[in-house]
Amino acid sequence: MDVLDSLDTDHSFSSHLEEWDSMTEEYKQLEEEHKAYKQKVEELKNLQNKLGTSIKKQRKDLLQLSEKLQGCDVPAEYRSRMSDITEKMKERSEVFREIEAFLPKDNGIFLNTTLGRINVTMFSKSAKVGDAIFHFLLVWYYCTLTLRESILIVNGSRIKGWWVAHHYISTYLTGVGLTWPDSITYHLFRDQYMDFSIYLSFVQILQYYYQSGCLYRLRALGERHNMDITVEGFQTWMWRGLKFLLPFVYLGHFFQLYNAYTLYQLSLLPECEEWQVLMMSATFFVLFLGNSISTWGTVANKLGDKSHEQRLRRQSLYQLEKCKKPDSAGLHHHRD
Repeated sequence: MDVLDSLDTDHSFSSHLEEWDSMTEEYKQLEEEHKAYKQKVEELKNLQNKLGTSIKKQRKDLLQLSEKLQGCDVPAEYRSRMSDITEKMKERSEVFREIEAFLPKDNGIFLNTTLGRINVTMFSKSAKVGDAIFHFLLVWYYCTLTLRESILIVNGSRIKGWWVAHHYISTYLTGVGLTWPDSITYHLFRDQYMDFSIYLSFVQILQYYYQSGCLYRLRALGERHNMDITVEGFQTWMWRGLKFLLPFVYLGHFFQLYNAYTLYQLSLLPECEEWQVLMMSATFFVLFLGNSISTWGTVANKLGDKSHEQRLRRQSLYQLEKCKKPDSAGLHHHRD
C-alpha cells in the first residue's frame, strides 16, 4: 500500500513539474511579446513625432510659397497651372487636418484640470462616432454640473457636500470611460453600461420633477435659500411623498455596486490589459458607498425626527389628559 501511495505521489509531482515547465515557456513568450510591444510603442511615438514635424514643415513651406505666388505676376500660359496649384494647396491643408486628428495633442487647460494629463485622442475613425460622442457628452455634463455648483456655492447655495464630491468623482469616472480603448473588455461591459446610463437618466428625471416641486414650495414659504437648486440624492427637506421614489434610488445604488462587481470580474480575465477596467470598478464602488450612506443617513435622520415628533405629541396629549383630571375632580366636588 505504501508503494502505491509513493507511485501516486511521484506521478502527481511529475505532473506539477510538467505544468511548471509549460508555464515557464508561456512566461518566456510573454516576455518576448512585451519587448515587442514596447518596441512598437516607441516606434509609434517616433512616427507620431515625425509626422507632426513633417506637417509643421509642410504648412510653413506652403504658406511661404503661397505668399510668394501672390506677389508675382503669372504669365497667361501658366494661369491654368497656377489654378491647379492653388486647388491642391487647399486639398493638402484638409489632408493635414485629417492626419492631425489622429495624432496626440495637448488637451488644453480645461481637460488637463478635469481629467489630468490623459491622452483622449481617438486613433481610428470608428472610435470617433457613436460611443465616443456619448462619453464626451457625459464628461461635458458632469463638468458643467461641477462648474455650476461651484458658482452657486460661492453665492450662498447650501448644496450638500457629498453631492458636490459625487459630481467630481463622476467627472473622473466618465473621463476614464472616454479613454477606454475599443477592446474585448469594453464590449463585454458596454451593454450593461448603456442600460445603467438609461436607468440613471430615468431616475434623474423623476428626481428633478419631485425635488423642483419640493424646493419651489419651500422657497415660497421662505424656508430655503433662493440659490438652492435640485441636486442628486436626497436631503431631509425632501421627505414628503418620497416613499414612491426611494425604491428607484436604491435600485440605482445597487446598479452601481453591480457595475463595480462586473468590472472587477472583467479585470481578472487574461484578455484584460486596460487599466481603465479596475479603476472604473473602484470608482463605481466609491459612488455606491457614498450614495448609500448619504441616502440612508437622510432617511434615518428623518425617521428619528418623525419619532421625536410622535413622542412630543404623545407627551402633549398626556399632559392635556393630566390637566383635565383635576378639573373633573374639582367639578364633582363643587357639585357635592
